[in-house]
Amino acid sequence: MALVAGVDSSTQSVKVVVCDSDTGRVVRSARAPHPEGTEVSADAWWQAFQRAAGEPGLLDGVEALAVGGQQHGMVTLDEDGDLVRDALLWNDNRSAPDAEDLISELGGRASWAEAVGTVPVASLTVAKLRWLARAEPENAARTRSVVLPHDYLTWMIGGRSFDPVTDRGDASGTGYFDAAANRYRPDLVRLAIGHDLELPRVAGPQEIIGQTPAGIALAPGTGDNMAGALALGVQPGEAVVSLGTSGTSYTVATEQSHEPTGTVCGFADATGRFLPLVCTLNCARNLEAAATMLRVDLQELSRMAVAAPAGAEGITFMPYLDGERTPPLPRATGELLGLTRANMKPENIARAAIESVLWSLAFGTEVLAELTGSIASITLTGGAAQSFAVQRIAPAVFGLSVTVTEPIESVAVGAARQAAWALTGELPDWKVPVVRELEPTSEELAAHHELGERYRAALRAHYPEARIAHI
Repeated sequence: MALVAGVDSSTQSVKVVVCDSDTGRVVRSARAPHPEGTEVSADAWWQAFQRAAGEPGLLDGVEALAVGGQQHGMVTLDEDGDLVRDALLWNDNRSAPDAEDLISELGGRASWAEAVGTVPVASLTVAKLRWLARAEPENAARTRSVVLPHDYLTWMIGGRSFDPVTDRGDASGTGYFDAAANRYRPDLVRLAIGHDLELPRVAGPQEIIGQTPAGIALAPGTGDNMAGALALGVQPGEAVVSLGTSGTSYTVATEQSHEPTGTVCGFADATGRFLPLVCTLNCARNLEAAATMLRVDLQELSRMAVAAPAGAEGITFMPYLDGERTPPLPRATGELLGLTRANMKPENIARAAIESVLWSLAFGTEVLAELTGSIASITLTGGAAQSFAVQRIAPAVFGLSVTVTEPIESVAVGAARQAAWALTGELPDWKVPVVRELEPTSEELAAHHELGERYRAALRAHYPEARIAHI
């Protein structure tokens, strides 16, 4: 039995899983926290990895390793390869005006969608580079190279014995990589920061790019969404909805999407195909905030939510507690709409909080279906997907059959699957652990249509500046 390791470097911690390369069974795991926030030193990820990987015996017998990391983060390096400043992460919204400037300077959203498949928002690396040039010109001038979080951690795990390397999937989330042509757009880098930068080589998904000082082979790794898709084996006609710190809905396609409003990001996946994706900022933390407001724990929030009827008796919760990425509303706030004396009940507010998070992703899934063809089923994963209320409510909000996976570290497991691919030359077939499959009832399908119309109307009325497909 060959062993492979996968690493998930997220916004909160570094997790390491060790898997049987034949079956994907997790045989050992460890994790270590690092500082949260929207700006953090990239060295914190390296230190957290060292603590996690330092668990006695964790990496014994491991032959290959890969890293899955949070997308978009801007890690700036000087001419000596040292960090210029703390990394700006995907959830840092200060570059929102810079994204708008870049859109205008290239000729509009359609121009960006055509160029790289994705319209800039504050999350993307290209917008953060423009922010750096505007807000910290001295740091911009010192920056000679920019890498992504997973690139940096892979480089450090390899002892900096090779030049930084990335993969096509994570590179496609920068805003300056054309995944259809498989090449960088240095003109867009110059547009953003004002000068050329050294960019990491884009390796093939099954390539061995180096090794650790202990002799473990290193695969190139990928972005967290791409690694999650690899773990779950998503196929055309299926969409994965991942409910974590952020929410994502994605599917796989053979051609890149070029959706001009910015609703869908035209990413690449970790296998050579494409991964059209919708991302929302407001997900699991909204449920935590709702529980705090109602002075209950998450389990009680779930109980209250399922006690309320579908549609929460007309209460609409606009979920933009942290601003929003899709639609691009970085300065938006949340709103409770449609309150009456009759419906203003804790149970309805609990249900509306969950419905709103799911509706944002259900709407994105509908747009994905229009771009890629019919989507017949949803795979629900991520930490918040384990809530029994989320599982009960999801079929009504999506109007589709819903499969719920067991709690798995999908990003780390997907990275381990890539490591096994690089080690053996063949992508292994790992079974996805499923908890249950749910079909929407006729009543839930009716609720699905009513919710969709209500939330669309609220978005049009309360956020007319929102640029989102088909609103």
